[in-house]
Amino acid sequence: MTHALSVIINTITGRDSKRRRAGLLLPSPASQITNRAGALRFRMTTTSKLTISAVLLISTFGSAGCLRPSARNASSDGQDGGGAAGARPPPARDARADQPTLDAGPSSPPPPPDGGDALPRSDGGEATPPLVVDATSLEHKMLFGYQGWFLCPGDGAPGNTWVHWFRNGTPAAANLTVDLWPDTSELGDDELFATQMKYADGSVARLYSAYGAKTVARHFAWMKDSGIDGVALQRFLVDVQAPPLFAARNQVAQNVRAGAEANGRVFAIEYDITGSDEAHLVAELEADWKYMVDTLQVTASPRYLMDGGKPVLYLWGLGFTTNAATAADAQALIDWFTKSAEPQYRATLVGGIPTHWRTLTVDSMTDPAWSAVYRSFDVLSPWTVGRYVNDAAVDSYRATSLEPDLAAAMAAGKRYMPVVFPGFSWHNLKGSTEALNQVPRRGGDFYWRQVWNAVGAGATMMKTAMFDEVDEGTAMFKLAPSSAMLPAGASLVPLDADGQTLPSDFYLRLGGAATAMLRGDLPLTATLHVAP
Repeated sequence: MTHALSVIINTITGRDSKRRRAGLLLPSPASQITNRAGALRFRMTTTSKLTISAVLLISTFGSAGCLRPSARNASSDGQDGGGAAGARPPPARDARADQPTLDAGPSSPPPPPDGGDALPRSDGGEATPPLVVDATSLEHKMLFGYQGWFLCPGDGAPGNTWVHWFRNGTPAAANLTVDLWPDTSELGDDELFATQMKYADGSVARLYSAYGAKTVARHFAWMKDSGIDGVALQRFLVDVQAPPLFAARNQVAQNVRAGAEANGRVFAIEYDITGSDEAHLVAELEADWKYMVDTLQVTASPRYLMDGGKPVLYLWGLGFTTNAATAADAQALIDWFTKSAEPQYRATLVGGIPTHWRTLTVDSMTDPAWSAVYRSFDVLSPWTVGRYVNDAAVDSYRATSLEPDLAAAMAAGKRYMPVVFPGFSWHNLKGSTEALNQVPRRGGDFYWRQVWNAVGAGATMMKTAMFDEVDEGTAMFKLAPSSAMLPAGASLVPLDADGQTLPSDFYLRLGGAATAMLRGDLPLTATLHVAP
């Protein structure tokens, strides 16, 4: 355990400026300027999922408060209403924080089809999803990111502690690091672990662990019931260098495989290189993938997603300004996975790349060599969580980034996988310095607008961030519908926060409908296909 902590502490404190995730940009309330007659303007900050993971792990092992996620001097979106930075002069910069500014979009979004305040919902039927998802191609697939990083004392995982639920190892409301509360009403007693919190009726609030195969299998059953194709399982390269997390992540990977196989879903591995040591990045990544293929044998599963006869593999983080990899290292990695590795290790490689990969600006490295690196991936998937906050900015992003990106990818003979997300909130994760419900979901309208735009622009595959990400408020699985289902005294966002009454499975069904529209089983329309 001491070795594990040493690895993680050294990873963060030894190379802090390069170890924070470049992809997540959201408004900070302290820097928000509100003008009811005009736009919202924000200074953007960033955070690292890796840093968050390590901080939570370290704090639960007794080093309370020694490390905290913080704003970094790295990239922001630099867009005006979601537009590409390359389309106009560089944004003004704040001298104190050295952060670009970002507009939330025009003062009022284009009117929805019915001229009302929100996209209308249809009461039409839902498409019948396939009982077994095709596992031979990425085409017409909607994959959900699956963190699978939640652990609890008593779940059997090494460390025997709370991971990604609470800071300081104390399961009380004041220590929560999540902003959404899962609906655990279907889970059995053997899947749940008691906290110090209670519901209004006096019953103990309990949470789940992804270390348990039964719970992960239940998640995949929900996917099947909702018509969701499957997941990209997140695997942080720096995590698996620490023995306790290596063991935990491996068990979760086996749980995901079993869940996918039992429910006819698909899965793929997604590496996140955030926080990896530049000197060891290539060797560590190649070694871990060999372990996954040879020892865990994930690609031998009939449910591992294939494309072009090769396993699909996501690689997130190359080219971001805050990650350590050089263009030469990145090219070597991509070439190994796609060309020079032994056949059993070669993959159809999906690149989780900066939003501004095409212009080499803002969140992207600026070295011209990166242009060829990005175009070496088989599939390009720019990270967009937090890049826009309302429908007007979503529409602007389509015109200034999504459509030109798609055209550039096609011109290079590559495919393109947009990322969409339902909303965002990280109030508790940031120690209450951020407001709750920063990017409102608006009853699914925000998510649907992104999907509608992506399909309308010509996307044939897509990724939803995320299935289970309650830390940052992007989770799509079953969630507490109202404040009555939240633990007493906790600052959390229920599904009715924006004024709509929704069942706990609403976003699962919405994700299934989005999948059906991507596949062509439902018509392309701005009207939500899912009624509350």
